[in-house]
Amino acid sequence: MADEQIKIAEPATEEAALDQNELAHSIIESLLDHTRVVSDLIALMAQALDEDTTKALTMTPQWQAYLESRRRMETTRTEVVKFVQTSKRAAED
Repeated sequence: MADEQIKIAEPATEEAALDQNELAHSIIESLLDHTRVVSDLIALMAQALDEDTTKALTMTPQWQAYLESRRRMETTRTEVVKFVQTSKRAAED
């Protein structure tokens, strides 16, 4: 099962390609929005902790991984915008 690959059907028309691009954009945008909401929740929860607990939490590898992931998501958001623009131009050609 590990050797199986997901095969993506080629769109039959330009309209189908545009629909697939819009679907991909919608999925990615939803994931990015969810990540933003989770980040906001984590920040809110961190504010509810006392200073010593907050300091201890932010010194953990998990917190550092969270911060790195958050930085990568900001780059990803920019890449999604570029992807959508490129996809729309390709569909128009």
